[in-house]
Amino acid sequence: MRRFLPDQFTLLLVATVALASLLPVTGVAAGWFSIATKCAIALLFFLQGARLSRQVVIGGLLHWRLHLTILATTFGVFPLLGYGIAHLLPFELPDGMMAGILFIAVLPSTVQSSIAFTSMAGGNVPAAICAATASNIVGMFATPLLIGILLSASGGGGGFSFDVLYQILLQLLLPFIVGQLLMPWIGDWVRSHKKILSPVDRGSILMVVYLAFSTAVAEGLWHQLSLADLGELVIINAAMLAVVLTLTMFGSRALGFSRADEIAIVFCGSKKSLASGVPMAGAIFAGQSVGAVVLPLMLFHQMQLMICAVIAQHYARTALETVEA
Repeated sequence: MRRFLPDQFTLLLVATVALASLLPVTGVAAGWFSIATKCAIALLFFLQGARLSRQVVIGGLLHWRLHLTILATTFGVFPLLGYGIAHLLPFELPDGMMAGILFIAVLPSTVQSSIAFTSMAGGNVPAAICAATASNIVGMFATPLLIGILLSASGGGGGFSFDVLYQILLQLLLPFIVGQLLMPWIGDWVRSHKKILSPVDRGSILMVVYLAFSTAVAEGLWHQLSLADLGELVIINAAMLAVVLTLTMFGSRALGFSRADEIAIVFCGSKKSLASGVPMAGAIFAGQSVGAVVLPLMLFHQMQLMICAVIAQHYARTALETVEA
């Protein structure tokens, strides 16, 4: 039963939303907090760039079929699925919620949890590291482009904006590149101090969530959202995750991938990044109710962790049974 319980970070996210609901940051303080948040996000992606070994990148890139499969799932299958849900299912969600569903569909994969689950299940870890990282780099370009296309096609306004792309590249890609350039000198230190630096990862996300929900609360988010709306969000997220997990699992087998590669495809292809998604939402949906857009992603984040934990344990258990047999 323990694997179905929320992890510590999820509890912190819930506490942050509660704090923003009771004590939202507003006015001049919100302006300064926004600047601090952008600096924290830039530091997060700088550290991600500094952590990644060049050898891992080069080694992982050689497995191009696996990476193309994951990218096609993340930026092809998922967006089509999100578009279909938005148009075919009879859900009527508050403003921003359906945009949040479409936003989930175009986000890159997670990095840390995809690698952790791949390792736990006995999959191809080097390929997972490269695939998850490549997904996030491609996502800096693909996510704003795809969300613009989906919102325009859905009649929700918006569209691709070079200004949004510029803001994302400036805040996320540039620090990542600087970190990668400095990796030969600081990479070992960053990797050896993972426990000390992990608060930067989580803290930056919590800061963005607090700022987003403070604005949303000021705009009356909780007066617009009902328990029925939350129930619909859970159903939609569960449907998207179930379809993609099924496609990645059986599709990788049909394409002739090994068991280790299948595991990497399942976990890298089905996950969506909260770390990249929250700051991207702030840039893409600037001037709108970002809290309403981010809420579906927060629910999806917890659901994917719980379900993928069960799947990873199943892979590990079947591998052990095969060895013992």
